Amino acid sequence: MARPDKAAAVAEVVESFNASAGAVLTEYRGLTVGELQQLRRSLGENANYAVVKNTLAKIAAKEAGIDGFDELLVGPTAIAFISGDVVEAAKGLRDFAKANPALVIKGGVLDGNFLDASEVAKLADLESREVLLGKLAGAMLASLSQAVYLLNAPISQAARLAGALEAKAQQDPSILAGGAGAPAPVEDTAEVTPAADEAAESTEA
Repeated sequence: MARPDKAAAVAEVVESFNASAGAVLTEYRGLTVGELQQLRRSLGENANYAVVKNTLAKIAAKEAGIDGFDELLVGPTAIAFISGDVVEAAKGLRDFAKANPALVIKGGVLDGNFLDASEVAKLADLESREVLLGKLAGAMLASLSQAVYLLNAPISQAARLAGALEAKAQQDPSILAGGAGAPAPVEDTAEVTPAADEAAESTEA
């Protein structure tokens, strides 16, 4: 590979590392082209499964600040760059490896931290993001219902106080004016209007 092409290829892998939530390093020796296509389809939007030359992967991992990959870069290498749910991608790789033993999961990286094969397997055993979010939502709803229950007591007390105040005000309107007595009656507009008309007539005369 020419030097400019090699630099561009390394830069592409570095970008894939940096843009991904995580990555899983695998060896695909013995898998057919059709099986590799099936693996890519099974990962869907969760990961981009790319075959990478070991020399390029070593340089790219170093430039991306990832340690621990060098000793694993032996044999045909492909990396699953995970852009979606990390747990779902790990499950997909694990399940495919069970059905196709030729796929070997060597290790990975998550949030900049190196994972060995056993840690990737543990990651695959976790519950998916959707399940965890569902449980979190359920817990939040339970907490909200408890909060509403606790708030209901003072709210009902306030409602009873408001009802008692309204009944008292109907019996004694002066309490709404701070005890200063009943408000002064508003003058009847029917009595004011004729006086205004007379003033207007005298002005015209």
